Amino acid sequence: MKQTMIFLSTIAAVLCLIPGCKQEKAIEIPISIQNGYGPFKLGLGGVAPDSEDENNLWKKTYLQVKGIPEEWTDAKKGDINVNIYQTVYQNYLQGNISQEEYEELQKTWNWIPDTLNLSKAPLKCKIAFAFGKDAAGEIRMVVDANNNLDFGDDAIFSPLEFDINGNLNDSIASNNLIPVTYERLSNNRIVRENTALFIVYVPSYKLWMCNFSQYAGATFKGKEFAISSGGFTNLSYNKTGLVLMNDSLKDGEKVLRDDMISENEYLALEDGVYKYKGVNMNRNVMLLEKINLPKNQLYSTQTGFKAIPFEGSDFKSKTSITLDNYNGKYLLIDFWAVWCGPCVQELPNLKTMYENMDKSKVEVIGIVGDSQPDALEKMIEQYGITWPQILSDETSNIKQKYNVNGYPSTFLIDPAGIIIAKNLRGKELENKINELKINIR
Repeated sequence: MKQTMIFLSTIAAVLCLIPGCKQEKAIEIPISIQNGYGPFKLGLGGVAPDSEDENNLWKKTYLQVKGIPEEWTDAKKGDINVNIYQTVYQNYLQGNISQEEYEELQKTWNWIPDTLNLSKAPLKCKIAFAFGKDAAGEIRMVVDANNNLDFGDDAIFSPLEFDINGNLNDSIASNNLIPVTYERLSNNRIVRENTALFIVYVPSYKLWMCNFSQYAGATFKGKEFAISSGGFTNLSYNKTGLVLMNDSLKDGEKVLRDDMISENEYLALEDGVYKYKGVNMNRNVMLLEKINLPKNQLYSTQTGFKAIPFEGSDFKSKTSITLDNYNGKYLLIDFWAVWCGPCVQELPNLKTMYENMDKSKVEVIGIVGDSQPDALEKMIEQYGITWPQILSDETSNIKQKYNVNGYPSTFLIDPAGIIIAKNLRGKELENKINELKINIR
């Protein structure tokens, strides 16, 4: 027991070396669930019918339903996760997901299960659906809206078809919502909730996509906040985005991704700086932590804050690379992956720009994530990449430090180490470099 206490004390001491991390109790702000998409851009997630592959990881988690119309041909069924984390946890406890698979999912998702706020009793946290062709050969669909695993009492409808390159807005989605019910944990009790499901069919890809029309709201120190959950593709509120509402957002303007505050990023208010610690849906609260340092001493991935230090090695030369190596210069950090289409399309533009830069004033580093070394080797040769590349792996962990959840992601850092722009590509990036007057030798 004594050794355990010493170990925990050591961990706490190490964590407190992080700037501004003084251990203070989190401030809990009550949240309220709101209908619609609020100030956030509508997002869609793909859904698929049940796989017929007996080795499929999810095979034992599929819902068993009845009531699919007998006259349908090519009928298939599937389900939509309201909370994928609860789904995985309860199926692990039930033996439907093995220990090895459970641990692999945690690693892949960078997820540490918060078992104190997950239900050990199974919840109805998936929505079943089915589709097929009617006698006229038209695609028809049914959703288990009341979550009783029986389609017999649910309405059959023709799904909205959508061109994936088309314009999808709140109005279209709001006019095609399906009221559904599900269960979640609230104050350690299982409660039944209502929400709205939006589902579309993309004929060109034979793909189904959906979202949940719901976000959360909160008020703190007289200011209103809105909170999104996973781009509306689930209601776990596990990885959220926070925005401070202003008049234009209240009038219908949509917030840009880079203006949202992610978990463990900072919120500057009149009385100081707070760290956003996310949402606890069991306790129905938003969590903030008061920080005792000024903004210019805090490390973050946000514009206006100091860039987070990192260390890695150049993929080709194996020489050590750290953020400090670039003090006094502008630095573009480009997070990409070898399989990312937009990333690969940008490589010729980066190559041209890099060749014309005054490297006494500006440099470029590529941080390559979720990619195999041999694939990166081929890409470097194929595109003639001459700027340093770091493979983000479990050792360097740079992707995780910068909270990169999608590619491409870029950060432009000034000579003082402050992030001055994010996610610039193509002409926008070129214009910004020209604005700084640093690209011509």
